[in-house]
Amino acid sequence: MVALPLPNLPEVLSELRNLALDLRWTWTHEADALWEEIDPRLWERTRNPWSVLQSASPQRLQRLASDAAFLERLRSFEAGRQQYRGQPGWFASAHGAAGLKGIAYFSMEFGLGAALPLYAGGLGVLAGDYMKTASDLGAPVIGIGLLYQEGYFRQIVDADGLQQELYPYNEPASLPIAPAILEDGWLRIPIEFPGRTIQLRVWKASVGRVTLYLLDSNDPLNSPVDRGITAKLYGGGSEIRLMQEIVLGIGGWRVVEKLHPETEICHINEGHAAFAIIERARLRAEHCRFEFWDAFWATRAGNVFTTHTPVAAGFDAFAPSLLARYLPYRERELERCNVRTEELIGLGRIDPKDKDEAFNMAYLAQRGSAITLGVSRLHGEFSRRIFQPLFPRWPNCEVPVGHVTNGVHIPTWDSPQADRLWEDACGKERWRDMPDNLADRMAAIPDEKLWAMRGEGRQRLVARVRQHLATQLRERGAEQGTVREADTVLDPNILTVGFARRFTEYKRPNLLLRDPARLDRLLTNPHRPMQIAVAGKAHPADTEGKAMIRQWIELARNPRYRRHVVFLEDYDIALAQELVQGVDVWINNPRRPWEACGTSGMKVLVNGGINCSILDGWWDEAFRPDVGWAIGDDKGGEADRVDARDAESLYALLETRIVPEFYDRDAEGLPRRWLARVRRSTSTLTPAFASTRMFRDYVERAYLPLARLYRERSAKGCAEAREARAWAETLTRRWPGLHIERPTVSRTQDRWRVSVPVFLGEISPSSVQVQLFADVHDDRPAEVVVLHQEQSIPGAMNGFVYAGEVPALRGAGDYTVRVIPHREGVQVPAELALVAWQR
Repeated sequence: MVALPLPNLPEVLSELRNLALDLRWTWTHEADALWEEIDPRLWERTRNPWSVLQSASPQRLQRLASDAAFLERLRSFEAGRQQYRGQPGWFASAHGAAGLKGIAYFSMEFGLGAALPLYAGGLGVLAGDYMKTASDLGAPVIGIGLLYQEGYFRQIVDADGLQQELYPYNEPASLPIAPAILEDGWLRIPIEFPGRTIQLRVWKASVGRVTLYLLDSNDPLNSPVDRGITAKLYGGGSEIRLMQEIVLGIGGWRVVEKLHPETEICHINEGHAAFAIIERARLRAEHCRFEFWDAFWATRAGNVFTTHTPVAAGFDAFAPSLLARYLPYRERELERCNVRTEELIGLGRIDPKDKDEAFNMAYLAQRGSAITLGVSRLHGEFSRRIFQPLFPRWPNCEVPVGHVTNGVHIPTWDSPQADRLWEDACGKERWRDMPDNLADRMAAIPDEKLWAMRGEGRQRLVARVRQHLATQLRERGAEQGTVREADTVLDPNILTVGFARRFTEYKRPNLLLRDPARLDRLLTNPHRPMQIAVAGKAHPADTEGKAMIRQWIELARNPRYRRHVVFLEDYDIALAQELVQGVDVWINNPRRPWEACGTSGMKVLVNGGINCSILDGWWDEAFRPDVGWAIGDDKGGEADRVDARDAESLYALLETRIVPEFYDRDAEGLPRRWLARVRRSTSTLTPAFASTRMFRDYVERAYLPLARLYRERSAKGCAEAREARAWAETLTRRWPGLHIERPTVSRTQDRWRVSVPVFLGEISPSSVQVQLFADVHDDRPAEVVVLHQEQSIPGAMNGFVYAGEVPALRGAGDYTVRVIPHREGVQVPAELALVAWQR
């Protein structure tokens, strides 16, 4: 790998460069002692091997070059890295014969570690876990993202308890990345913006066996304004956001074409990168010299869209005039592939012809992808409602949005003691092989070992919290006596509750503060006390979120609660790791159904933490009474009423179940009921919500089926794609001539028999299916029965009587006759949303 200049490394230490630039250290930690030996203070401060290596003095490096023990450890770690890189991995052994040539994963954020601050929250951390899992499983993945000069803000809390935002510069030379160098120099990607062409530098980060490419506009060739396009993550107004998303999607796909043209699957992680769909089709049309819409039908077969947004208002949308000005395509380029700017803008509208409708990135992503997926079962259900406007007259249950529930990269989030426990029980390769008996092996661990793991985790958390708080106070200029008081916060032997999240109204981070008297009794009970560790940021413009933070700060600063409550500033991956590894109970209480998935609670599972959460996102799937606790219910209602009901439920759970169970000890001092719950939670839920399972779901339910479809449509000059497009356009023109007459329904014993005259007009019978449909009703799922063509109707053009039977398990009035498009290999209604109903 080509890297930025380093101090002259002695030849025997040259392998340090490879180790430092391979982000596998963000989850293996096997070489941590090596970096600590080079510079203990800097390692403790940064946890960034690349910074440690850059800052090492020549004298220190020469001494290490003469240290036989150090050299032996270095050779051992590099050998381990090479062995990891050389293993075939799950993907090759399970699906290598399928020959999936490549997956490009686009995301606005990537949270790989605190040393590479290119993330704001859960979306980025999920993307980072995805990349690490792809590496572990040996999948042919590349990542595409942006290199931010400042990224998301860093948080401090002032003397008045108010959040302040800082934007330190991310000096590329200090980040564990390297320029993408080709034979003719540093790879730059041009993007045409109004009146100028900007240049995007391309960087690469090695994530084990996969590569993340990052685009950066901070090039001296660009104007000062354009150099700032990739300055802040989610910073600036609508125009800056649009430019960032064009850079990510269009610039990102140009990187794919330049470096990995064999790529078959384009995975859009949230709508920010959806412009990649347009650029992929445009470049295909340009290369093959045919029309854009033929190319669109070919490339759409290889596109996957994961939506993370729980409400339609959360999607990015842009004014059509702004988009028309910034889409980086000259008219002659569009003319060559026979498409107009207005047609491209129509891809992001409910009504493509409504010139006043805003352009919605999620609509573009959905329309341009063969498969759309939510991030949990419940989120899939609500996403079908959100995307319903794109599928008029289709029932909600058939809106083409499925789900793959998120998972977390366990090696990133497990504590050292949890890692040892799992390795002893399940082996070193457990998260790559995922044997079926993982749960059985963990279930056999004795109570004593489980409780020892929990105790060590809690003690480690308390030590880290005290250290973090002391640093926080010292850097705010606090008096030495106040700094010393940090050493008294929290108690390593009492019930420790944690929650950390973005502070915003719908996440209700202050639900536990609604009844101060009840909270006081929970915190200060002399026999069964509780303590709370809190962290989180509010968006810079969210004054309500900042006020919520201030409430927790005031509570933590109250002398009565100083030892029981702590608010930790500047929530990031490093702090999240400390919290999830040490807390006994993780609380999550968003307003349902606004939590699309919520992976933070998954991260405590491997460490023996237990979840107490709203039945939303992943917890709606995972919850059973023997593995954790559910706050409130799923009945819904007005916000104020629901908030009061959920707060009451949370207090009651803590008072009557959680606290008593934790302190219910036997003669040996062990909480047996609590440990039984820990065992069930960690053994059954950890594998189920690991990113290994998530990635396998993506491979088997999306990537492989779409790769086959993509190849079929791309073969022979995209002949199948061109035919499918022509078929769809012809069907659309002729659809208004289709008519369904009143059906005849009769009952024979326990079956309904239906016959119905259908006049297809100029539509070929082979292009449609005539179906009997019944929607979801009470506990009954939707039903679809294909009717067969029984006879022709004399004198009619394509007029037929269709007939069929269904069990009489529901009333005849529940069923309706309909006609839908049908063609082998075309996704209906995802690619063609026509439908005709008898009534």
